[in-house]
Amino acid sequence: MSEDESPKRFDLEERTFAFAKRVREFVKRLSKTIGNVEDSRQLIRSSGSVGGNYIEANESLSKKDFILRIKICRKEAKESRYWLRLIEATDETIAAERDLLVQEVQELMSIFGAIVRKSQRWNSIIRFSEIASSFELRDSDLCSAVR
Repeated sequence: MSEDESPKRFDLEERTFAFAKRVREFVKRLSKTIGNVEDSRQLIRSSGSVGGNYIEANESLSKKDFILRIKICRKEAKESRYWLRLIEATDETIAAERDLLVQEVQELMSIFGAIVRKSQRWNSIIRFSEIASSFELRDSDLCSAVR
């Protein structure tokens, strides 16, 4: 790992991977009703997409692209929560595991939401400083023109 790669980034990458793996293990134990089969397909797609988009965000070409990818992570996490809530749990063990997965995806949504807010706030600060510096240049130009 190079100096510019944060260990926390890889912790979240590993966490999203573990979430997708847990979802796959959970789906294997579900009863094979028509609803569960269809909902499980969507759940597997969206749960894997959370981590996939997070990896893409880490490789983004710009801050705007990074924010977009993180928003997609949050959107896919919300979709995963939706499919988890639709799945019919036939016994208490499966219901308990589903509830743990819902809790995990809720935490991931909160993390991605915080990343978006912090990144957008940072972009606002940068834009404000760029605007302020352009005004300073114009003021100095005016002062030199008056002399």
